[in-house]
Amino acid sequence: MPEWPALVMRAREAAVAVGMSLTRAGGGPSCCLPAVGQFLAVLAAGCKGGLIGEAGTGVGFGTAWMAAAMPADCRLVTVELDETRAAAARQVFADEPRVEVVNGDAFEELARRAPFDLLFADGGSQPAEMVDLIRVGGRLVNDDVTPVSLLPSDSPYLTHDPKRDFFFDDPRLISTEVVLPDLRNSLLVGTRVCDVSGHR
Repeated sequence: MPEWPALVMRAREAAVAVGMSLTRAGGGPSCCLPAVGQFLAVLAAGCKGGLIGEAGTGVGFGTAWMAAAMPADCRLVTVELDETRAAAARQVFADEPRVEVVNGDAFEELARRAPFDLLFADGGSQPAEMVDLIRVGGRLVNDDVTPVSLLPSDSPYLTHDPKRDFFFDDPRLISTEVVLPDLRNSLLVGTRVCDVSGHR
């Protein structure tokens, strides 16, 4: 396995300092999974001259994966509601002028800076709101999804999952589900193919 970028390691240390987990176990506040961060890095690397957004910074673990991979002419804005976490994230990116950490409501703050080439809707954000903030050709990513194969037989998500329903039913998006290497978690990725009027 390749080593994590230095910026990611700095964010990991900040997560430990504020008590955030790098796994989804335990039910407490957690960072995005490392495999999600690596996937985000792949997408961020293609955002030449672009603008990346993130709803739900935490202390910047996912942010760090994107910032470490994005081209030199790319900018990233990330929004965190919790003041303590936002302050910790600002320390992580103190030497990275291309990254702006904002404390506030994610949708309101991101809407002021849209449109985005890549938007990671983390932290409980609603993807239906966020799709309006990406440009045609831009990508929306949402994590914390359990693969269908792991859902119990009586799970209501087998017939109605709001996240999946949105990504696969919204005509503005072409979407797919990506199951992570642990086979226990997945994420949803959509590319915006048209505007509200249906023009591509």
